Amino acid sequence: MTVHQAPLGLRSYFSSFMAFFLICFSFSILLNHIQNQTQNQVESSIENAQENQNYTLFVDTQDESPNQAPFVDSQDQSPFLVDVDTTNGRNEPEERVISIGRGGGGRDNESISRDDEEKDKCDFSVGRWVYDNVTRPLYSGLKCKFMHDEVACDKYGRNDTRYQHWRWQPKGCDLPRFDANTFLEKIRNKRMVFVGDSLNRNQWVSMVCLVESVVPEEHKTQTYNGSLMSFKVMSHNASIDFYWSPLLVESNCDNPIIHRVSNRIMRAYTIDSHAKNWRDADIIVFNAYVWWKKPNMKMKVWYGSFEDGDAVLEEVEMFEGFEVALKSWSQWLERNLNNTDKRMFFVSLSPTHLWGQEWGAAPDDTCYGETEPIFKEGYRSDGSDYGMMHAAERVIENLKPKGVNVQIVNITQLSEYRKDGHPSIYRRQYVNLTEAQLANPKSYSDCSHWCLPGVPDVWNEFLYAYMVS
Repeated sequence: MTVHQAPLGLRSYFSSFMAFFLICFSFSILLNHIQNQTQNQVESSIENAQENQNYTLFVDTQDESPNQAPFVDSQDQSPFLVDVDTTNGRNEPEERVISIGRGGGGRDNESISRDDEEKDKCDFSVGRWVYDNVTRPLYSGLKCKFMHDEVACDKYGRNDTRYQHWRWQPKGCDLPRFDANTFLEKIRNKRMVFVGDSLNRNQWVSMVCLVESVVPEEHKTQTYNGSLMSFKVMSHNASIDFYWSPLLVESNCDNPIIHRVSNRIMRAYTIDSHAKNWRDADIIVFNAYVWWKKPNMKMKVWYGSFEDGDAVLEEVEMFEGFEVALKSWSQWLERNLNNTDKRMFFVSLSPTHLWGQEWGAAPDDTCYGETEPIFKEGYRSDGSDYGMMHAAERVIENLKPKGVNVQIVNITQLSEYRKDGHPSIYRRQYVNLTEAQLANPKSYSDCSHWCLPGVPDVWNEFLYAYMVS
């Protein structure tokens, strides 16, 4: 039998072709399997994301217009923009909706913790005023039963109410909205006392008006006893008081009614007669500034006592007297209130607006007739003595190692902007005005105190944030 064989070259070529075909076929099957598996995984991930992970977020589209006010809805805490239409009252939220995963882009607990730390460090005192006639004012001045006539501007004829509708917006964070019920729970079974001058009384009246509307009539009362004014909430066994002590130490200005004296005399290192009225308080809010700013006046400091025969009367500059008062006050706190659980605050200087040229008006202009804030960032009045506040800061800082913690409430910069917030002529006048004064309203305008509702409400929102948050 004859066997025919293919030539050697052709047989080798055929074997090579078959091997190459088998390799390509196997690779094609493997690639198709990988693609199918990947597609299934992607589809599964998409289905899970659509089912479990997507939600909508309002994005703040705030701009710099004074008629645009960011608003936070109390239900979902989602920031969105309210376009405040002051002509027809329409408030239409402008929003953009996006979808994001609940995982927040893979943020871990450490990054969230860092964000919380940054939030805690937020400086409420840095920010801007935003016009908001939706959420401001926080109460009605005409309806507050405990309003004081020297700051009741709408009662005494001020018709422009824009000053009531400005909300302070800190830079990089939000100031918690004052909630009266939450605050009352925080001071249940406690006593809160504002100690200081008429600006501190201004803030106290604001605090009373912020909370009184939620207290039933039968559960609230207000009493006066010399230098002490007390607002009591019987349902919470709580009181919010004011104690008149304009120089912190004892002085000839301590009469709460008759204290306009041409020569001011303070007693150095004597504070006990005042302190006995507030040392038992759980929360104390101090202030001291404006009574040390009387132009062309010096302070007489009384050292020692006539009983001991070592009385000395020394005349000093106001700043030096202020430092003596701070030292007397801090030493008393160190001796009597160290290592306690009391909450103590010191409110920074409240500015005046007496010289119109500082904000671009005529030199003889005052706060009278002003209806808008100052919008120049960082504006400071030449009349504001920041050196005095730095002196207070140093004293308070030196108290910390001694177990006395006093927190500074920095209300100065935000108040500097508000030339429109003072009573000017729209308040009760406790002395009869002359014909010359009546002919020139600027001459008797009050550009030191503040209309309510108004700027001091924000000071109390700061206190609320520090105490409640």
